[in-house]
Amino acid sequence: MKTQVAIIGGGPSGLLLSQLLNRAGIATVVLERQTRAHVLSRIRAGVLEQGTVRMLHEAGCGARMEKEGHPHHGCYLSTAEGRFRVDFTEACGREVMVYGQTEMTRDLYEAQDAIGATILHEVSDVVLHDVETGNPHVTFTKDGQSHRLDCDWIAGCDGFHGVSRKTIPETVRKEFERVYPFGWLGILSRTKPAADELVYANHPRGFALASMRNDALSRYYIQVPLTDKVEDWSDAAFWDELRARLPADVAAALETGTSIEKSIAPLRSFVSEPMRWGRLFLVGDAAHIVPPTGAKGLNLAVSDVHYLYEALVAAQSGDMSGVEHYSDRALKRVWAAMRFSWWMTSILHRFPDQSTFDQRIQETELHMLRDVPSAQETMARNYVGLPF
Repeated sequence: MKTQVAIIGGGPSGLLLSQLLNRAGIATVVLERQTRAHVLSRIRAGVLEQGTVRMLHEAGCGARMEKEGHPHHGCYLSTAEGRFRVDFTEACGREVMVYGQTEMTRDLYEAQDAIGATILHEVSDVVLHDVETGNPHVTFTKDGQSHRLDCDWIAGCDGFHGVSRKTIPETVRKEFERVYPFGWLGILSRTKPAADELVYANHPRGFALASMRNDALSRYYIQVPLTDKVEDWSDAAFWDELRARLPADVAAALETGTSIEKSIAPLRSFVSEPMRWGRLFLVGDAAHIVPPTGAKGLNLAVSDVHYLYEALVAAQSGDMSGVEHYSDRALKRVWAAMRFSWWMTSILHRFPDQSTFDQRIQETELHMLRDVPSAQETMARNYVGLPF
């Protein structure tokens, strides 16, 4: 087999890159370890930055999002004293779109099918070869048969546990990590959202988040110790704890129901540098992980796709500057999002060794955000997404 760009990983970043490149006349083959049904069953992010919305339109995949998505012009934050609102539109003139990652992935699959793109599922034993040369290739197993895929470039969109990052030699690769001493217990329920926009709650009992996917599908989270297990939490116990942490008016409006998905996600900040090695490019979670507090994970992957798409299109005409500077351009935005996600996490969560002094500092930080317009502008610009 031969193609121009081999894309390892068929999640939203791999599919978006494939869609954009094919529309630009650059052939791709996507290799995905899981089935399509499994990819579409993943419950992930739902807050899209303006840049992500723009990229989906550029890929020809934005119509259903515009029809069914929910523009949010702000969000709520709260302390034990109550909640306040940061108005994104007033602070920086932009907004975010609430549209589930599963729906975005479904739209990308349909678009890929419509143009006849090649996506191979249930692929195993993927190995990247000769990425430092001008003739890289990928070997893999599909349906019990060994295959070789020759290509010009390789995009590693295969996540934190994929093979792409590990292909970069340890002598070259630098990794930066902070593991947080708590996780998020999240549930998805077919219930009306408790508020019209996201509610981020700082509470002495721990962090909580009230979010949504649509008018009848809600997503809620509470901070839990890493030692907790999903089976430790009944639905009733979750709802009780969530009510205790949310602002009183939001808790009073909370509609409860049977969870249709429940999971615990650990939190970490992670960056691997460089994001390019020869003809291999790392994209999304293959290179970086952010705490979900700032809603940056999926959006960072899309900005990586933007830089790589531009670079590969330019390379077709002999302009290699985008290729040469891909890692630097992507990492500049990655670290800015890393800082914002760390900041959001640090002011909203209760840490194991947190004192009453620390709690008051968090509350004072949130009060400043409530009362100081310039602080609201800084948060809003970061939340809706820095330019790329």
